[in-house]
Amino acid sequence: MDETFRKIFDLARPFLDTRANEKHTRIAREFAVRLLSEEGGDRNVVVPAVILHDVGWQSVPEELQITAFGPGDKDMELNRVHELEGARIAAEILSAVNYPRELIAEITTIIMEHDSRHQAISVNDAIVKDADKLWRYSEHGVSLGVERFGMSRAQYLDRLRKNLEVWLLTRTAKTIAREELLVRERGPELTD
Repeated sequence: MDETFRKIFDLARPFLDTRANEKHTRIAREFAVRLLSEEGGDRNVVVPAVILHDVGWQSVPEELQITAFGPGDKDMELNRVHELEGARIAAEILSAVNYPRELIAEITTIIMEHDSRHQAISVNDAIVKDADKLWRYSEHGVSLGVERFGMSRAQYLDRLRKNLEVWLLTRTAKTIAREELLVRERGPELTD
């Protein structure tokens, strides 16, 4: 991560201490870098947008967060709070590091509807959306999903498999998700 992105991440870190968002953000950023190499896009938009996309969850009471995402009925108003507050916080953080105004505008537009707008408005938006959702296919995403939603691992993997074509926008993201599913189907990874 270059120095400016590191500064952005350091300023975002206090906003990522809910929902295991710091680890989610790190994993999503790794997926974003892979997607950028295959799909194009502007890393100066995508990387900061991925780092900052979930900072707005800090504005939603922790006990209510689980009602705003996941399977079943969701409180989309709370989900919108995290998007709108996230865009506001992102603009503050980006301004603090003197990020270019035209890039701040694009980044905040992406963050403002990264969950609620299902169609991408640009390749950068598609990559951010896909990087965010690819996290679900990581071991961290699967383990947390099983725990959060009270599903068996097999049920959760089936959910991921069934939604892959709906959730993901780019060809590369769909390929990565299929690869990740194969790894997850072999069983949980051992970590230190």
